[in-house]
Amino acid sequence: MTLTLEAAGLVLLAALFHASWNALVKTSGDRLAVLAMLNGVGSVIALLALPFVVVPAQESWVYLGASIVLHSGYYFFLIGAYRFGDLSHVYPLARGLSPLVVAGAALIFAGEILPPVAFIGVLLACAGIVSLSFDRGPPWRSDWRPLLFAFGTAAFIASYTIVDGIGVRAAGSVAGYIAWLFALDAIPIVVVAWILRRRELRWTVRAEWKKGVVGGMLALAAYGLVIWAMSLAAMAAVSALRETSVIFAALIGTILLKERFGKLRISAAVTVAAGVVFMNLARG
Repeated sequence: MTLTLEAAGLVLLAALFHASWNALVKTSGDRLAVLAMLNGVGSVIALLALPFVVVPAQESWVYLGASIVLHSGYYFFLIGAYRFGDLSHVYPLARGLSPLVVAGAALIFAGEILPPVAFIGVLLACAGIVSLSFDRGPPWRSDWRPLLFAFGTAAFIASYTIVDGIGVRAAGSVAGYIAWLFALDAIPIVVVAWILRRRELRWTVRAEWKKGVVGGMLALAAYGLVIWAMSLAAMAAVSALRETSVIFAALIGTILLKERFGKLRISAAVTVAAGVVFMNLARG
């Protein structure tokens, strides 16, 4: 399955949405409470959509269940990574490594073989994204724990990507798979946040409910579009394109948060753009 122009457009739009809701989280307070609120909003929207979608085929429910478990692991691993490391180091490393894991897992579990040109594109995109982790020196310069958490986070991202890529193809209904996934996915993180951060969660909902609504809608749209694209195109290429959200995040940080957009970010953006071009050339 090559990366069609339609799928590429869907994923680039998803990357922009993903970067946008992450920027909302970055400018908020307690990350567990904020993530729980965003997931809760997405779950409510998905629940409202359930009467209007086809129930996924029985064969896909094992993938739905596995995806919920893996997403929960991803959220808590990511929070742990941020506790020990800087966002600017951990996030690009985790997001940039995951498409390479997806490429290997897609070959093993789904029999997907990327054309050589597309694989070069994936490598270029990953290299550009990972390079952002070196903005202020090597990410392991003082403590190895952020690096280990980043690797673990990348493994979770790759795992749920593969599971959802296979699951949506077995579901018989893309919209049904997306709706049921988001309807159920929020339950673990909301329950844990209610147990561990009840006071913070209440405060976050009262004080930042507007961010929660907007962020929840963006998060649902972002990953929903990725799942849709994986029903049309190779998972590794979709995964690599999705992680261009890191470049969008850098642009948002520069424009809205007044962060520096130096030579490294420029070279990373150019490298990722070259990767996108190679992935689209593979359609020929």
